[in-house]
Amino acid sequence: MYNEPMLKEGALENKVIVITGGGTGLGRAMGKYCVQLGAKLVITSRKIDVLQETATALEKETGGKVVTVACDVRKYDEVERMLKHTLNEFGRVDALINNAAGNFVMPTERLSHRAFDVVVDIVLKGTYNCSLAFGKYWIENNLPGNILNIVTTYALTGSGYVAPSAAAKGGVLALTRSLAAEWGRKNIRCNAIAPGPFPTEGAWSRLFPEEVQQYVDPLKRIPLGRYGNHQELANLSAYLLSDFSAYINGEVVVIDGGEWLHGAGQFTNLENIPQSLWDQLEKMRGK
Repeated sequence: MYNEPMLKEGALENKVIVITGGGTGLGRAMGKYCVQLGAKLVITSRKIDVLQETATALEKETGGKVVTVACDVRKYDEVERMLKHTLNEFGRVDALINNAAGNFVMPTERLSHRAFDVVVDIVLKGTYNCSLAFGKYWIENNLPGNILNIVTTYALTGSGYVAPSAAAKGGVLALTRSLAAEWGRKNIRCNAIAPGPFPTEGAWSRLFPEEVQQYVDPLKRIPLGRYGNHQELANLSAYLLSDFSAYINGEVVVIDGGEWLHGAGQFTNLENIPQSLWDQLEKMRGK
């Protein structure tokens, strides 16, 4: 079933994995599965109280080891301290998930330049800060590494009403492919996941508040007719972090139930045409 763990037990045994934005939502879900598969986990964000609460819960749920580090990924010196803390705790680091993000759903002209700064700094600057710090460490010490970036489907296309996020995530996608091409020869892989709708308690209510849902039903855009289950994303991320995906480098994997392709197809909205009209059109074509 899609909501069940995918990889065999111990698939991430003793790997040390750092997740930014790891205290809530999808970061928490990915982290939990990593620990269940034997990894040692470091979760980081600006909110140490949230991190500590999550770490306590995950250790109780999994019996594994979860370390918390307060870190503002927008500040390179804090990223370096976070990396040093990880190395002091575990003596190594094998993988990084750049998951920290921010977003506003709003007509672009209603945003201030500061709103752009907030989103772009967290998403793009935060990602290259962490990738650079970890990459330098791996390269200087001749160690393998694995970077997994969480982007969006509209990183590929752009999207109205989320211009700062689209710009930032598009940059992260370009960075993913650039580092994969450059650092692959140094045994550092870099891939990305582009999730579609995976409702979370915090982010989802901000992106689609009840007032907006009166006019927009995101579920209708998804051919599979359902939202993603957090375990599905956790399964995919764990696979890309594991040695089973050792030949995958520079890839972006879309996991959205077909939503992106559905929206891109020029004639896909013809699904709203009733069968009776199709019958009529078919008869007309046959004449």
